Amino acid sequence: MRKIWRRSALFFSMTLVPVSLAGHAESHYSGPSPVKDEPTWVLVGAGDIADCRGLGGAEATAKLLDQIPGTVMAVGDLAYPPGRHPAIMNSMPGGTPYFDYFGALAGEPKTGYYSYDLGSWHCKDVGGCESGSPQQRWLRADLASHPVACTLAYWHKPLFSSGSAHGNDLAMKPLWDALYDANADVVVNGHDHDYERFAPQTPDGVSDAVRGIREFVVGTGGKNLRPFGTAKPNSEVRDFSAFGVLKLILKPNGYDWQFIPEEGKTFTDSGSGVCH
Repeated sequence: MRKIWRRSALFFSMTLVPVSLAGHAESHYSGPSPVKDEPTWVLVGAGDIADCRGLGGAEATAKLLDQIPGTVMAVGDLAYPPGRHPAIMNSMPGGTPYFDYFGALAGEPKTGYYSYDLGSWHCKDVGGCESGSPQQRWLRADLASHPVACTLAYWHKPLFSSGSAHGNDLAMKPLWDALYDANADVVVNGHDHDYERFAPQTPDGVSDAVRGIREFVVGTGGKNLRPFGTAKPNSEVRDFSAFGVLKLILKPNGYDWQFIPEEGKTFTDSGSGVCH
């Protein structure tokens, strides 16, 4: 039986239950059969499915998720993890119904940020924050206490984006500063309703093939798709023709990515990266 677990802006969809789900405790998962001598974990998902009156894109991406065994992540503006638009968060101060419903699976009460391990990967669900905020202090402390080979973080608003509706959000730079200082590898965001992949870069937007963080914007979860504005520096791939999901195969020392479009669409994007 397929089981779905909830951690704030992340849905876990696995064949076996986690050992622990409380607070920031470590959890262990079992996904598809790994290659011998190289265990792997699969993350797959997208953001921006907030409006349940959408045009059917949410159903298309949900169908994709049903076909891909793994851990399913959703990067905001859904029904109803924290993001920009979800009514369950905006209609009640502090998102009380959200935390009441998901309980410990949503992290510490009234915060919603936490971390967990998938093999050699340390994964973080965070939100936008200012420099010196409690969340940024937690992030830096958590990074310092987990000096692992590979680090991935995800939240809703991207620091870098060529999307015409929102574009770059410099308020996210404190998160990037903390992650870059700790040699993090991958960031996944939504917010702009499109798919975009950036080359590894610094928090200041300078290309950095050695220590740079690779960012994916995956706002293709089903709400609607929007065109791009002027391409930002280091943007490698952009598409707004298809709803779809990003599949990440996490390896002990690297990762593979693949954008999987809805049925009937042809755009895709794939590649590999190594951890710092």
